[in-house]
Amino acid sequence: MAAPTEGRSPRVLVILGHPRVDSFCDALASAYAESARAAGLAVARLDLAHLAFDPHVRLPSPRDQALEPDLVKAQALIRWADHLVFVYPAWWGTLPALLKGFLDRVLTPGFAFAADEEDPASWTKLLKGRSAHLLVTMDTPPWVYRLVYRQPGHQAMRRATLGFCGVAPTFISTFGPVKPATAEARARWLDRTRAEASRLPDRLRRHRLRARTSAWLRLLRLQFYPMAWVAYTIGALAAWRHGGTFSTPIYWLGYLGLFLMEALTVVSNEWFDQGTDRLNRNAGPFNGGSRVLVEAELAPSSVQGVMLGLALLLGLTLAALVALPRAGGPGPLVMLALAVLAVGYTAPPLKFSYRGLGELDVGLTHSFAAILCGGLLQSGGWHDPYPWLIGVPLFFATLAAITLSALPDHEADRAVSKQTLAVLLGRRGAAWAALGFTVAAAVSGVVWQQVGLFGGISGWAVFLAIPHGFLLARAIRKYLRRGAPCERVNGLMLLALTYLLWFGLIPLAHLS
Repeated sequence: MAAPTEGRSPRVLVILGHPRVDSFCDALASAYAESARAAGLAVARLDLAHLAFDPHVRLPSPRDQALEPDLVKAQALIRWADHLVFVYPAWWGTLPALLKGFLDRVLTPGFAFAADEEDPASWTKLLKGRSAHLLVTMDTPPWVYRLVYRQPGHQAMRRATLGFCGVAPTFISTFGPVKPATAEARARWLDRTRAEASRLPDRLRRHRLRARTSAWLRLLRLQFYPMAWVAYTIGALAAWRHGGTFSTPIYWLGYLGLFLMEALTVVSNEWFDQGTDRLNRNAGPFNGGSRVLVEAELAPSSVQGVMLGLALLLGLTLAALVALPRAGGPGPLVMLALAVLAVGYTAPPLKFSYRGLGELDVGLTHSFAAILCGGLLQSGGWHDPYPWLIGVPLFFATLAAITLSALPDHEADRAVSKQTLAVLLGRRGAAWAALGFTVAAAVSGVVWQQVGLFGGISGWAVFLAIPHGFLLARAIRKYLRRGAPCERVNGLMLLALTYLLWFGLIPLAHLS
């Protein structure tokens, strides 16, 4: 039901929500409509004071209450429009009763949104693709309305009403105080309204560009990249400390390959996990993907093109590493193997996460494998046991985080036969496994400090990681006591991801 605006000028519906048509709101609505028409836009107008409808929802659901002919026409106009302009006064901090009643009757389930009967917290936004502008008059000084009253009417319209139905962005223009305003002030407000209408196409184009940029950044999920860089840098610095070799060009070219590898993994995960992402009711910042494909924020063909481009760039980067004399030997070959392992998390034919090996794959690629790549590119030697040993605490901490991240996805993953630990062991079993991995990371970290692998002053920081691990373990036990529900675990994930930082930053500080 989204209204596309690509390739043509937006169609504008001006809705006057003031119960009197001889008000200053009427002048604002007329100014906006006239300026939009002068800019070549198609414009329609609804004056709610002229509509015949019952503003009260008298049945359990507005869906069950028959729409009057004027409301049927109003819904048709909203479907037609790309941009909705609401003009109304702020009375008692919020909307006039007429406008509120109109919204109660018109924004019905099945038209403006689709509710999930099984999960009231989930719904589908059916008015996506439309934008809005609120032209609001008031007798309160706008700064008082904003700072003292916290804009209750604006928030209700932008977030709880239009945003709930998928209308975004919603621009807001506030005019006031109106009652004491001079004729000159009102004329300036009318000119400002005309300017808003005339610049609407450019404003929406800029918004679409920002929205697309934001979607691509969310698709890349850059929040997960730092730990791979830390592990890679540990390996490179270990080669320098233990073998006396370090090449800055090789280091940065190798990291470019690692970055492209991580990006290709994330984008391919998004592509091949669309089935489970569509079913996921608990997606969050640390699980469930970025949802830009599920929410149709990016075209599938664009994402496919980026996947191919990343694969090509990664191949060229590995070829460049092979061409560098000092980076020859096993380093580029190991990076190629790492790329296969990383992308194989969800990509066929490997699909490790569908075969019960996903957590192990992530744990290996973000600890031992990344450390080994950093070292081999610099030294080309396998004989140093340090990269293997130093990765043990990081490996366990990564396992804890990736295991916890699958708890909210459990039901969706099980529905598509994805074999995460949460599916194989159940949520309780997976939570207990994550607790065990948390303890194993702390124990191995203390052992490494005692034998000197976490050496120097920085090595003592592992004892600061123990209270952090205790907090994580306690949070997991609390989750278990609540029955291990299938829900977002953002607090747990934040503790787990910051916990694993200790086991990357401690050796990094020691080697620097």
